[in-house]
Amino acid sequence: MKRHLLYLITIISFLLITPSFAYLDPGTGSMILQAILAFIAASIATLSFYWNKVKFFIIKLFKKNNKK
Repeated sequence: MKRHLLYLITIISFLLITPSFAYLDPGTGSMILQAILAFIAASIATLSFYWNKVKFFIIKLFKKNNKK
């Protein structure tokens, strides 16, 4: 029952959409590009920070398996 109500609300909301004449200035695109580049840089920095911990953990796992 709740699912049918959700479908009905979704369909009605799509039918009532009116066109929007919005303007995006060039600064908006620049901000989006900066956010994407910042996310990529932060991800690379985080991965490089934890890479040694992950590498030593994997080496430790394989050393235990080889000793058995």
